[in-house]
Amino acid sequence: MKLLQKGECILKKVVIIGAGPAGLTAANELLKDGGDFDVTILESTQAIGGISQTVEYHGNRMDIGGHRFFSKDDEIMKWWSDLMPIQGKPSFDDKLLGREKPLSDGGPDPEKEDEVMLVRTRVSRIYYNKQFFDYPIKMSASTIKNMGFATTVAAGFSYLKSAMFKKPEDSLENFYINRFGKKLYSMFFEGYTEKLWGRHPRDISADWGSQRVKGLSIRAVLKDMFSKAFGGKKENKDVETSLIEQFWYPKYGPGQLWELAADKAVKSGAKLLKGYTVKNIVCENGNIKSVICDTPDGEKTIYGDIFISSMPVKDLVEGMTGDKPDKEIVDIAKGLPYRDFVTVGLLVKKLNLENKTDIKTLGDIVPDCWIYVQEPGVKVGRIQIFNNWSPYMVENPEKNVWIGLEFFCTEGDDFWNMSEEECISLAVKELEEMGVISSSDDIIDSHREKVKKAYPAYFDTYSEMDRLIKYLDGFENLYCTGRNGQHRYNNMDHSMLTSIIAARNIKSGKKDKADIWNVNTEKEYHETK
Repeated sequence: MKLLQKGECILKKVVIIGAGPAGLTAANELLKDGGDFDVTILESTQAIGGISQTVEYHGNRMDIGGHRFFSKDDEIMKWWSDLMPIQGKPSFDDKLLGREKPLSDGGPDPEKEDEVMLVRTRVSRIYYNKQFFDYPIKMSASTIKNMGFATTVAAGFSYLKSAMFKKPEDSLENFYINRFGKKLYSMFFEGYTEKLWGRHPRDISADWGSQRVKGLSIRAVLKDMFSKAFGGKKENKDVETSLIEQFWYPKYGPGQLWELAADKAVKSGAKLLKGYTVKNIVCENGNIKSVICDTPDGEKTIYGDIFISSMPVKDLVEGMTGDKPDKEIVDIAKGLPYRDFVTVGLLVKKLNLENKTDIKTLGDIVPDCWIYVQEPGVKVGRIQIFNNWSPYMVENPEKNVWIGLEFFCTEGDDFWNMSEEECISLAVKELEEMGVISSSDDIIDSHREKVKKAYPAYFDTYSEMDRLIKYLDGFENLYCTGRNGQHRYNNMDHSMLTSIIAARNIKSGKKDKADIWNVNTEKEYHETK
């Protein structure tokens, strides 16, 4: 294979698998400052952004999974704002309602320009027993009223017991009980976690809690609450990620930013090939030589010197040919579990939920971005209200409400195999049962989206993931980044960081890949900035 020339420099061919946040970040990082790389991005679909894409349907936009743009890492925040500057004038709803937001001097006007990052208020609550509870749970007057005095006292004593008698953190169940007590765990974590993963928390590794819940606990909640009550600073950098009150959000959803990132990479010299599904990875003498893809024009082989993979680890290992991995490694990869995801978008005339907060909203709808559904007997896990993410996601935000019902399932199960009509009918029925809408007559329009391997799961052969990492690191020219590339439930900023570090290591010639795998594992990163 002849290397390409750039002036007198030899260009290394880099093949990036996946055009999601990890893949696009890697491409831009390698090519910035005129990097000496020939970059090809392979994307199996026709969409950009992976699960961070935005889907448009009849003038309304859906954020697949919901993405808050916030990071404790300044490099990531700058990366986003360099690509999409922060608003300098009020957005449509803030202007109409007289809501104040921190604006950027000289920043774009979202009413006149499209490439703009909005500043949004984070409101996420739990819907349980047809009542709203703060998320995370706060020991406030409204919580006590909704729970009842007796339940609140029981929860308090349960927490004190858990604080005095810690359980070994050998499961997600014990992880939660140690931080919230058994009573609150049983009310607000046990059922929802089982709905999300399809497994009881006792069967899930505590690693998931340490990566997603991080330092959150009753103690952290109380510390945050008292800090505000006694004049403490509301400084995002010193607050647990789950407690952040504001975040950035692209005018037209996360996919808009990643489409800009893709355009930037292409303008810098990258080749973006859509509809290229990697089915085989050709291995030889401790290196990856090429990948074989199914494409719209038939099977094609793509050669490279360096490979950055954000494809699912399961598929990566199972697709290896040439020097094939041992059976034990293949079995670990085959056993890695995932949860798949379905979003049902519903355009409704109104929600049958009263806004009892002091937050002004268009149409006086509830102000939540997400509603975590803890109601027993329903399958829906979360409800997004797209009007509150960005008014520009909705064609007529003053008149209609555009919501997304999120369901967790497994590819091939009964729910996954439902027809679109059956799935939408179930979603509407559950909204009626919960009292979120009055009747199906409130529905104006609907749409379903299905996402495979949305959530890497922490059970089955996940306990042997270290062996798989060691094997993959044995390929000198292979770098695994992103959520599925590392089989780690990373946030978007963590996925980006894995690729930033990978690109940095490639440029410097650093061989050790431990720092790439260590993103989102170090306690120091979780606790404070």
